[in-house]
Amino acid sequence: MNDFKKDILIGLMFIAGIWSFISGEFVISTVLFAGAAIYSNIVNRFSLKS
Repeated sequence: MNDFKKDILIGLMFIAGIWSFISGEFVISTVLFAGAAIYSNIVNRFSLKS
């Protein structure tokens, strides 16, 4: 997956998390924010090693 697709995925997860938070679905928004943060850190770690 290239960098643009990774950025789009992280952005969509973040926007979905904000939308879930506004809608009152706090558990789903927490999972989406955590998933975006973890995925972003994993991607950054692998890109620094290569």
